[in-house]
Amino acid sequence: MKRRILLCFLILSVLVMPVSAEKIKWVDFQVPYESLKYAMERDIATFEEEKHISWIDILAVAACRSGGRCGIDSVKQAAKELQGDQSPEELLGALYKYYGYYHESFQAALGGLLGSYEIEKDGQWVQSYGLKAFSPVAAGYGYSHCDDFGVGRSFGFKRKHLGHDMMGGTGTPIVAVEGGVVEAMGWNRYGGWRIGIRSFDNKRYYYYAHLQKDKPFAEGLEVGQIVQAGDVIGFMGQTGYSDKENVNNIQTVHLHFGLQLIFDESQKECLSEIWIDAYDIVRLLEGHRSSVRKTEKGWERVFPYRDLDWEEFSPMGATN
Repeated sequence: MKRRILLCFLILSVLVMPVSAEKIKWVDFQVPYESLKYAMERDIATFEEEKHISWIDILAVAACRSGGRCGIDSVKQAAKELQGDQSPEELLGALYKYYGYYHESFQAALGGLLGSYEIEKDGQWVQSYGLKAFSPVAAGYGYSHCDDFGVGRSFGFKRKHLGHDMMGGTGTPIVAVEGGVVEAMGWNRYGGWRIGIRSFDNKRYYYYAHLQKDKPFAEGLEVGQIVQAGDVIGFMGQTGYSDKENVNNIQTVHLHFGLQLIFDESQKECLSEIWIDAYDIVRLLEGHRSSVRKTEKGWERVFPYRDLDWEEFSPMGATN
């Protein structure tokens, strides 16, 4: 009798035990620039209002209704409705079952781009809320680009291009899009001289490849080092496609910029990596470029910067 009661208790415990959500295995990021920009502007505009509308919430609601495509009309509708009293669950009804997936996906892809920061100008620290990530190419340097994610590549083996190419001039300063920790540096037969930076929340891995021959990296940069958004990390080049180091085997000078999403550490350095099309994200960042200059000590940013959302990683410490 006791054994039967114990067995029933164990079965009941299993039935009522919360089921852990399975990690996301794939993200097809299709949010167009216009929708990203509109959702971001609504987030910024409502930041100090009684009801702050997160751009992640806006995009997640729109994605549930559009199969992830987030057209501008669906984004505008979502933003307007979220301004009211209804929750995403009330707005979506049966479609709410997709909300968790899209919200987590968009948070992983965009979570570090918007937030609170300070920039020093004329000796004063000016605090702001808004777009705090930067274009990978420093201010004052021209480049061209197109959406080339997924096109064929054949060096080594036939595969798809899992990044975004930005064509420019040799030596163009490349900056960290977002603050994070340098996780990889050195030579890769495909990417040539490259840098990998992990975001502070560990969700995003930024990959900067085909850096300049002979002097690819910013002076003093090392694996394990903390960098801030907008810091110079390296210089554009055309290295790669070679087992031999420091070889220019890429035909066109450009930066290969890759964005990998990581929901679980088992998705790093494996065949199930999640790389997303960053073209529209780069377009969003085009209007926010880091001003840098070369000094006797090396490259530095014109306006010192602090990320207030991650003050523990700030080289200058807390500001309050």
